[in-house]
Amino acid sequence: MRALVFGCGYLGSRVAHRWREDGHEVFAVTRSPRRVDEWQAEGLRPLVADVTDPASLAALPEVNQVLFAVGYDRQAKHSQEEVYVDGLAHVLSALPEGLERFIYISSTGVYGPGDGGEIDERTPPAPTTTGGRACLAAENLLRQSRFAERSIVLRLAGIYGPGRLPRSRELLSGQPLAIDPASYLNLIHVEDAAGIVTEVARQIPTPALFCVSDGNPVTREEYLGLLAELLQAPRPVFDPPEKMALQRRGGNKLVSNARLVRELEYAWKYPSYREGLAALVEAGEFNGRRTDTAK
Repeated sequence: MRALVFGCGYLGSRVAHRWREDGHEVFAVTRSPRRVDEWQAEGLRPLVADVTDPASLAALPEVNQVLFAVGYDRQAKHSQEEVYVDGLAHVLSALPEGLERFIYISSTGVYGPGDGGEIDERTPPAPTTTGGRACLAAENLLRQSRFAERSIVLRLAGIYGPGRLPRSRELLSGQPLAIDPASYLNLIHVEDAAGIVTEVARQIPTPALFCVSDGNPVTREEYLGLLAELLQAPRPVFDPPEKMALQRRGGNKLVSNARLVRELEYAWKYPSYREGLAALVEAGEFNGRRTDTAK
């Protein structure tokens, strides 16, 4: 099997290496020529290209499947729409016709902040953020493309893992948190996210759509309380409601992974945030900078 990965970052790189370990030939797209030697040494076949530059995509290889897991670089000069939507359009136009499967990494942000109710694949999207709107526009673009019947869309909850512990910096500093403690987080450990992508590619017929989370929504108060305990940090302090109303409060929805569990055979490494957080803290695989990716 030959695979092509766009967005070989936090999630995409893990999928690329899993495919490589399974004996597949894996092409990985990078904007930086400096990554070429590193990726070659790791057994990947690097391609220097940029999804925002159609000319750089002129000679894409014939592959069986594609993973589009492009993240947004806030230091870059392009908007989220230019990266997620226009970038996807450029890739879809450039790909050879023989492609069998196109996996697009989307976000549960397409559902908007939520009102505390359960959401699943049947819930109508209602994004309110720039990123959520761009992800939904990209999904719609894929559904209208020549690869629509060969596509799988995965709407991921907040990814956490080594180096990414939401709110760890605030907890360690003891600063007040301008969030609603009763609102819900939906999480997925990056190792389980990568494992699910590889198993979806192996098991699931196209087209398909899945919400991807660990299926254990947790209030921010409970999540932060456990994280503070594990980090031996002060108990979280929350700003009063009148101040929270003036700042970002985050989402409040319960993401169901029932379809994923029903249709995919997968052995979870971290069945919930409890096991995931404990393993990360025990291994010292976290940092203190703000990495609030939870949705």
